[in-house]
Amino acid sequence: MNIETVIPIKFTNHAVEEIRRLISRGECKQNQYLRVGVKGGGCSGMTYILGFDAKNNEDELYVVDGIEFIMSNSHQLYLYGMEIDWQDGLNSRGFTFQNPNATKTCGCGTSFAV
Repeated sequence: MNIETVIPIKFTNHAVEEIRRLISRGECKQNQYLRVGVKGGGCSGMTYILGFDAKNNEDELYVVDGIEFIMSNSHQLYLYGMEIDWQDGLNSRGFTFQNPNATKTCGCGTSFAV
């Protein structure tokens, strides 16, 4: 029997390239994964988490395009269906988040409300 795991978020090709570049530069230490999540705070109520961290018991491990990332089960409610992109332009540089669950976002794009 083949059970398919549903990946709760998507990464664009540009985001995957940038994450691979960060991993190859040594930004990710041994026994760490890319963490995607949320925390309270920011001007809209919740802030996105995107960084390298150790896996804990509440985390699920996913693989997208060869990149392993972790997410707490409780964060999926806020992030399901989100797309993470990497912008490298003159007006915008960094990771961006397109979250279909957000009812309000801040001007900088790193904070949201649901």
